[in-house]
Amino acid sequence: MKLQLMLAVISMLIASCTANAQQSMNYNDSPLNYQNSELNYDNSSLNYKNSPLNYDNSPMNYNATNGVYDNRGNRIGYEVRTPSGVTNIYSNDGKRMGYVPANQR
Repeated sequence: MKLQLMLAVISMLIASCTANAQQSMNYNDSPLNYQNSELNYDNSSLNYKNSPLNYDNSPMNYNATNGVYDNRGNRIGYEVRTPSGVTNIYSNDGKRMGYVPANQR
């Protein structure tokens, strides 16, 4: 009985690892793809277009249309789309929190 249980657990772990590996195999979505990388200037907060110093991204700009909000309605950041179509999500202080690859938008 213990052997069967151990085999069942091992097979579930292998299946889980295989599913996760298949998900991350898409290079277009990967942070290793330069198009999505923080090393790409288009994705960097050093780029003025993405900077929190840019009034378009400022939490003080009440007309900004790129704000990102939590479930309580508090602004937690902003999003900026690159020329290649990647949407970057930044915190209010300009730290990149994530991205949406170009092919998923």
